[in-house]
Amino acid sequence: MEVGKEKKSQILIVDDEPDFVSALRNALKSEMCEVITADSKTQAQHAVKSTNPDLVILGTLSPRGEAFSLHQWLRESPKTKDLPIVVIDSTPEKQLIKGWRRDEAMLMDAEDYLAKPIEPGALAARTKTILDRATRRIRVLIVDDHWVVRDGLKSVLELQTDIEVVGQAENGKEAIKKVGELSPDIVVMDIVMPEMNGLEATKELYKKYPRTRVVMLSQYDDEANILASEQIGAYGFIPKRAASSQVVNAIRAIHYVGKRLERPSPV
Repeated sequence: MEVGKEKKSQILIVDDEPDFVSALRNALKSEMCEVITADSKTQAQHAVKSTNPDLVILGTLSPRGEAFSLHQWLRESPKTKDLPIVVIDSTPEKQLIKGWRRDEAMLMDAEDYLAKPIEPGALAARTKTILDRATRRIRVLIVDDHWVVRDGLKSVLELQTDIEVVGQAENGKEAIKKVGELSPDIVVMDIVMPEMNGLEATKELYKKYPRTRVVMLSQYDDEANILASEQIGAYGFIPKRAASSQVVNAIRAIHYVGKRLERPSPV
């Protein structure tokens, strides 16, 4: 059995004031982030090319206009054009040295805008909220007693940037335990398994963990199994013969829209 490991998010801080960078870096470390720093446009560009930041905190740079120039470069680069950016403007007394001009501010494309002085802990909390929103992936638990099926589904799901396989289970009893440990958003649940079948496990899951949604998976896509899945509250039923082509769209529809799947078409 495999348990997914949380990947640390990378945050790039670009600012030429060492005290501010040090304090913010320490505040972000407690949030389980990997922090990269740069104190110039050139350093920041090098950091972007050599790493994969998930968010950029664009602070103050001298001379005035340098931060805006970097902002424009980030938005034009294919690698960073969609990254969330938090802009930190200078203090009022330094506005003429390194602050954003009014015409630059009108072209700003950022998730948040703040001005110094700002408390690092408060900024770290706001940054974490933005980062969670931007990088949150759908957490999926795969439950099937055949490792070939589990491995095949895992391979398909791990190709998706918005889906994370957090674990696997071989039967319904183990699935209930894993849901309690891993808090998945979606469980892809086989029906016929030893110890506890998928229908029994799903009924138990919805009593204990009502926020986790289950999509049933079975090679026996007869009317009885489909009806039983609907009666216990499952969000859908996918025949194993169509699993690889349907499972990704099914997971997204269930998670993002809360949509229950249409009944599978008969063979």
